Amino acid sequence: MHRKTFRDMQCPIARSLERVGEWWSILILREAGYGTTRFDDFQRRLDIAPNMLTRRLNALVEEGLLERRQYCDRPPRFEYVLTDAGRDFRPVLWALLAWGNRHFAPEGIAAQLVDRETGQVVEPVVVDAVTGARLDPKRHIPSAGPAASENMRARLARAAEFVTGESSPETPDGRSVDDEATAV
Repeated sequence: MHRKTFRDMQCPIARSLERVGEWWSILILREAGYGTTRFDDFQRRLDIAPNMLTRRLNALVEEGLLERRQYCDRPPRFEYVLTDAGRDFRPVLWALLAWGNRHFAPEGIAAQLVDRETGQVVEPVVVDAVTGARLDPKRHIPSAGPAASENMRARLARAAEFVTGESSPETPDGRSVDDEATAV
């Protein structure tokens, strides 16, 4: 049975999930961000089966998130280091860390993000890079970009209306917005 692919979808979230949506991939990127580079270290820290680790490392290399570098000739040994795209994933991990602490840490916070210089705990938020304004679901809405298909434009227009409260999440005939968007 073949897994559904999101590679050809226009949605950037779906395309991103195609690259990192499998949980082992995200945990491997987390460990790489902590400085883990060698197969045995990934395996030990994640308690992952070798065949699964091999598949996930190869996939992350193929997707351009990790780079494979040989560090020993005999026997051939490789390390895996983050690429620019892999390093750009760090804020996503930080957002997951904050979200997990907020909603799924009944025993208390086990990991947090701190300012290296001050040692103060920081709360990651998503901001507009141009204005520095914190993104707010009441103010900021999804919108179609220049390359959006008609289907994507319609879907995002409905999503924007729903986010702003100007319409319901269902179409007049009772189908969900997502059902209608895939039917367009």
